[in-house]
Amino acid sequence: MTQVVPFFKEAGSGPTVLCLHSNASHSGQWRGLMDRLSDRFRVVAVDSYGSGRTAEWPSDRVIRLADEVELLQPLLDSISGPLYLVGHSYGAAVALKAALLHPGRFAGLALYEPTFFALVDRITPRDVDGIRNAVSAGAERLDADDGEGAARTFIDFWMGQGSWEGTPPERKPAVVQSVRNLRRWGHAVMTEPATLADLGAITVPVLLMTGQRSPRSSLSVAELLCTTWPEVRRVRFDQLGHMGPVTHPEPVNTEIARFLDEIRR
Repeated sequence: MTQVVPFFKEAGSGPTVLCLHSNASHSGQWRGLMDRLSDRFRVVAVDSYGSGRTAEWPSDRVIRLADEVELLQPLLDSISGPLYLVGHSYGAAVALKAALLHPGRFAGLALYEPTFFALVDRITPRDVDGIRNAVSAGAERLDADDGEGAARTFIDFWMGQGSWEGTPPERKPAVVQSVRNLRRWGHAVMTEPATLADLGAITVPVLLMTGQRSPRSSLSVAELLCTTWPEVRRVRFDQLGHMGPVTHPEPVNTEIARFLDEIRR
Protein backbone atom coordinates (compact mmCIF):
# COMPACT_ATOMS: atom_id res chain seq x y z
CA MET A 1 0.00 0.00 0.00
CA THR A 2 1.24 3.48 -0.86
CA GLN A 3 2.52 5.38 2.15
CA VAL A 4 0.64 8.67 2.60
CA VAL A 5 2.38 11.52 4.39
CA PRO A 6 -0.14 13.61 6.34
CA PHE A 7 -0.25 17.35 5.85
CA PHE A 8 -0.14 19.32 9.07
CA LYS A 9 0.10 22.87 10.34
CA GLU A 10 2.07 23.85 13.40
CA ALA A 11 2.70 26.86 15.59
CA GLY A 12 4.56 27.66 18.78
CA SER A 13 7.08 25.75 20.85
CA GLY A 14 7.04 23.65 24.00
CA PRO A 15 5.19 20.40 24.79
CA THR A 16 3.30 19.18 21.73
CA VAL A 17 -0.47 19.24 21.38
CA LEU A 18 -1.66 17.12 18.45
CA CYS A 19 -5.11 18.14 17.14
CA LEU A 20 -7.44 15.89 15.12
CA HIS A 21 -10.45 17.32 13.31
CA SER A 22 -13.99 16.09 12.73
CA ASN A 23 -15.47 14.58 9.56
CA ALA A 24 -16.16 16.96 6.66
CA SER A 25 -13.58 19.33 8.15
CA HIS A 26 -9.80 19.80 8.11
CA SER A 27 -6.92 21.01 10.26
CA GLY A 28 -8.03 24.62 9.85
CA GLN A 29 -10.80 24.07 12.41
CA TRP A 30 -8.10 24.32 15.12
CA ARG A 31 -6.73 27.71 14.05
CA GLY A 32 -8.18 29.48 17.08
CA LEU A 33 -6.78 26.89 19.47
CA MET A 34 -3.36 27.21 17.85
CA ASP A 35 -3.44 30.97 18.41
CA ARG A 36 -4.49 30.49 22.03
CA LEU A 37 -1.82 27.91 22.92
CA SER A 38 1.18 28.71 20.76
CA ASP A 39 2.88 30.95 23.33
CA ARG A 40 3.50 27.90 25.55
CA PHE A 41 2.84 24.76 23.48
CA ARG A 42 3.81 23.48 20.08
CA VAL A 43 0.43 22.90 18.45
CA VAL A 44 0.20 20.53 15.48
CA ALA A 45 -3.08 20.17 13.54
CA VAL A 46 -3.27 17.29 11.04
CA ASP A 47 -5.39 16.72 7.95
CA SER A 48 -6.81 13.18 7.97
CA TYR A 49 -7.14 10.99 4.89
CA GLY A 50 -8.94 12.78 2.06
CA SER A 51 -9.29 16.01 4.06
CA GLY A 52 -7.58 19.35 3.49
CA ARG A 53 -4.24 18.65 1.84
CA THR A 54 -3.73 15.00 2.81
CA ALA A 55 -4.14 12.42 0.06
CA GLU A 56 -7.01 9.93 -0.06
CA TRP A 57 -7.00 6.55 1.64
CA PRO A 58 -4.85 4.57 -0.82
CA SER A 59 -6.38 1.09 -0.47
CA ASP A 60 -9.45 -0.85 -1.59
CA ARG A 61 -9.69 -2.28 1.91
CA VAL A 62 -12.26 -0.60 4.13
CA ILE A 63 -10.53 1.74 6.56
CA ARG A 64 -10.27 1.18 10.31
CA LEU A 65 -9.51 3.60 13.12
CA ALA A 66 -6.15 1.85 13.47
CA ASP A 67 -5.33 2.94 9.91
CA GLU A 68 -6.10 6.53 10.83
CA VAL A 69 -3.65 6.22 13.73
CA GLU A 70 -1.03 4.74 11.43
CA LEU A 71 -1.27 7.86 9.27
CA LEU A 72 -0.06 9.82 12.31
CA GLN A 73 2.90 7.54 12.94
CA PRO A 74 5.57 9.72 11.27
CA LEU A 75 4.50 12.59 13.52
CA LEU A 76 4.39 10.44 16.63
CA ASP A 77 7.88 9.14 15.88
CA SER A 78 9.26 12.66 15.42
CA ILE A 79 7.90 14.09 18.69
CA SER A 80 9.83 13.74 21.92
CA GLY A 81 8.70 14.76 25.38
CA PRO A 82 5.13 15.19 26.62
CA LEU A 83 2.44 14.79 23.99
CA TYR A 84 -1.23 15.73 24.38
CA LEU A 85 -4.11 14.77 22.08
CA VAL A 86 -7.07 16.96 21.20
CA GLY A 87 -9.87 15.52 19.08
CA HIS A 88 -13.38 16.34 17.92
CA SER A 89 -15.97 13.77 16.75
CA TYR A 90 -14.23 11.31 14.39
CA GLY A 91 -10.92 12.92 15.33
CA ALA A 92 -11.68 12.22 18.99
CA ALA A 93 -12.40 8.58 18.12
CA VAL A 94 -9.02 8.41 16.38
CA ALA A 95 -7.42 9.97 19.46
CA LEU A 96 -8.92 7.27 21.67
CA LYS A 97 -7.64 4.57 19.33
CA ALA A 98 -4.18 6.17 19.38
CA ALA A 99 -4.17 6.09 23.18
CA LEU A 100 -5.06 2.38 23.08
CA LEU A 101 -2.40 1.53 20.54
CA HIS A 102 0.32 3.59 22.23
CA PRO A 103 -0.15 3.16 25.99
CA GLY A 104 1.98 5.54 28.00
CA ARG A 105 2.72 7.77 24.99
CA PHE A 106 0.24 10.56 25.75
CA ALA A 107 0.07 12.82 28.79
CA GLY A 108 -3.58 13.80 28.42
CA LEU A 109 -6.63 13.67 26.13
CA ALA A 110 -9.09 16.50 25.42
CA LEU A 111 -12.08 15.03 23.57
CA TYR A 112 -15.28 16.57 22.23
CA GLU A 113 -17.93 13.87 21.65
CA PRO A 114 -15.83 10.98 20.31
CA THR A 115 -17.86 8.97 17.81
CA PHE A 116 -16.89 5.55 19.17
CA PHE A 117 -20.33 4.23 18.23
CA ALA A 118 -19.40 0.54 18.30
CA LEU A 119 -19.25 0.73 22.11
CA VAL A 120 -22.89 1.76 22.34
CA ASP A 121 -24.03 -0.50 19.50
CA ARG A 122 -23.03 -3.57 21.51
CA ILE A 123 -24.98 -2.50 24.60
CA THR A 124 -27.91 -0.23 23.63
CA PRO A 125 -28.04 -0.23 19.81
CA ARG A 126 -31.15 1.94 19.68
CA ASP A 127 -29.09 4.83 21.01
CA VAL A 128 -27.08 4.94 17.79
CA ASP A 129 -29.98 4.42 15.40
CA GLY A 130 -29.79 8.12 14.54
CA ILE A 131 -26.29 8.02 13.10
CA ARG A 132 -26.88 4.59 11.56
CA ASN A 133 -29.91 5.93 9.69
CA ALA A 134 -28.09 9.12 8.67
CA VAL A 135 -25.20 7.15 7.18
CA SER A 136 -27.63 4.86 5.35
CA ALA A 137 -29.64 7.78 3.95
CA GLY A 138 -26.50 9.65 2.94
CA ALA A 139 -25.12 6.56 1.22
CA GLU A 140 -28.35 6.24 -0.78
CA ARG A 141 -27.91 9.80 -2.01
CA LEU A 142 -24.31 9.05 -3.01
CA ASP A 143 -25.48 5.98 -4.95
CA ALA A 144 -27.90 8.29 -6.77
CA ASP A 145 -24.97 10.59 -7.64
CA ASP A 146 -26.44 13.26 -5.39
CA GLY A 147 -23.43 14.52 -3.43
CA GLU A 148 -25.25 17.60 -2.22
CA GLY A 149 -28.11 15.47 -0.94
CA ALA A 150 -25.64 13.31 0.99
CA ALA A 151 -24.04 16.42 2.47
CA ARG A 152 -27.45 17.79 3.45
CA THR A 153 -28.32 14.52 5.21
CA PHE A 154 -25.04 14.46 7.10
CA ILE A 155 -24.90 18.12 8.11
CA ASP A 156 -28.56 18.32 9.09
CA PHE A 157 -28.19 15.24 11.30
CA TRP A 158 -25.28 16.72 13.23
CA MET A 159 -26.31 20.37 13.26
CA GLY A 160 -30.10 20.34 13.03
CA GLN A 161 -32.66 20.43 10.25
CA GLY A 162 -32.02 23.25 7.78
CA SER A 163 -28.34 23.67 8.69
CA TRP A 164 -27.20 22.70 5.20
CA GLU A 165 -29.34 25.44 3.66
CA GLY A 166 -27.71 27.91 6.05
CA THR A 167 -24.17 26.85 5.14
CA PRO A 168 -22.31 29.61 3.25
CA PRO A 169 -22.26 28.71 -0.47
CA GLU A 170 -18.47 28.99 -0.68
CA ARG A 171 -18.08 26.24 1.94
CA LYS A 172 -20.47 23.74 0.38
CA PRO A 173 -18.26 22.27 -2.40
CA ALA A 174 -15.57 21.15 0.06
CA VAL A 175 -18.17 19.49 2.29
CA VAL A 176 -19.81 17.74 -0.67
CA GLN A 177 -16.40 16.46 -1.73
CA SER A 178 -15.57 15.26 1.78
CA VAL A 179 -18.88 13.49 2.40
CA ARG A 180 -18.11 11.04 -0.40
CA ASN A 181 -16.27 9.18 2.40
CA LEU A 182 -19.43 8.78 4.48
CA ARG A 183 -19.56 4.99 4.25
CA ARG A 184 -15.89 4.75 5.18
CA TRP A 185 -16.30 6.85 8.31
CA GLY A 186 -19.40 4.94 9.33
CA HIS A 187 -17.73 1.58 8.95
CA ALA A 188 -14.68 2.63 10.99
CA VAL A 189 -16.65 3.84 13.99
CA MET A 190 -19.40 1.17 13.93
CA THR A 191 -17.04 -1.82 13.65
CA GLU A 192 -14.21 -0.70 15.96
CA PRO A 193 -13.32 -3.77 18.05
CA ALA A 194 -12.08 -1.97 21.18
CA THR A 195 -14.24 -2.62 24.24
CA LEU A 196 -15.12 -0.61 27.33
CA ALA A 197 -12.67 -2.77 29.26
CA ASP A 198 -9.94 -1.83 26.79
CA LEU A 199 -10.72 1.85 27.20
CA GLY A 200 -10.69 1.46 30.96
CA ALA A 201 -6.95 0.88 30.70
CA ILE A 202 -6.48 4.54 29.68
CA THR A 203 -5.36 6.19 32.92
CA VAL A 204 -4.10 9.60 31.75
CA PRO A 205 -6.15 12.72 32.51
CA VAL A 206 -9.15 13.05 30.18
CA LEU A 207 -11.32 16.08 29.43
CA LEU A 208 -14.62 14.93 27.91
CA MET A 209 -16.76 17.69 26.41
CA THR A 210 -20.33 17.48 25.13
CA GLY A 211 -22.99 19.83 23.79
CA GLN A 212 -26.42 19.72 25.37
CA ARG A 213 -28.02 20.11 21.92
CA SER A 214 -26.16 17.18 20.38
CA PRO A 215 -27.86 14.07 18.96
CA ARG A 216 -28.50 11.13 21.23
CA SER A 217 -26.01 9.06 19.23
CA SER A 218 -22.95 11.03 20.30
CA LEU A 219 -24.19 11.80 23.81
CA SER A 220 -24.67 8.09 24.45
CA VAL A 221 -20.98 7.45 23.74
CA ALA A 222 -19.92 10.14 26.22
CA GLU A 223 -22.23 8.76 28.91
CA LEU A 224 -20.77 5.30 28.49
CA LEU A 225 -17.21 6.60 28.66
CA CYS A 226 -18.00 8.39 31.92
CA THR A 227 -18.87 5.05 33.51
CA THR A 228 -15.46 3.78 32.43
CA TRP A 229 -13.38 6.72 33.62
CA PRO A 230 -14.69 7.76 37.05
CA GLU A 231 -12.09 10.53 37.29
CA VAL A 232 -12.85 12.03 33.88
CA ARG A 233 -13.29 15.81 33.79
CA ARG A 234 -16.71 16.38 32.22
CA VAL A 235 -17.73 19.70 30.65
CA ARG A 236 -21.20 20.24 29.16
CA PHE A 237 -21.96 23.24 26.98
CA ASP A 238 -25.66 24.03 27.36
CA GLN A 239 -25.97 26.07 24.17
CA LEU A 240 -23.79 23.97 21.87
CA GLY A 241 -24.31 20.92 19.67
CA HIS A 242 -22.03 18.28 18.23
CA MET A 243 -20.24 20.76 15.99
CA GLY A 244 -19.50 23.15 18.86
CA PRO A 245 -15.71 23.25 18.24
CA VAL A 246 -16.45 24.54 14.72
CA THR A 247 -19.50 26.76 15.31
CA HIS A 248 -18.44 28.19 18.69
CA PRO A 249 -14.70 27.56 19.08
CA GLU A 250 -14.05 30.14 21.82
CA PRO A 251 -15.75 28.43 24.80
CA VAL A 252 -14.48 25.02 23.69
CA ASN A 253 -10.92 26.25 23.22
CA THR A 254 -11.05 27.98 26.59
CA GLU A 255 -11.81 24.68 28.32
CA ILE A 256 -9.13 22.83 26.35
CA ALA A 257 -6.52 25.45 27.23
CA ARG A 258 -7.50 25.39 30.92
CA PHE A 259 -7.24 21.60 31.00
CA LEU A 260 -3.86 21.47 29.25
CA ASP A 261 -2.38 24.20 31.45
CA GLU A 262 -3.54 22.42 34.61
CA ILE A 263 -2.32 18.93 33.75
CA ARG A 264 0.97 20.31 32.42
CA ARG A 265 1.63 21.84 35.86
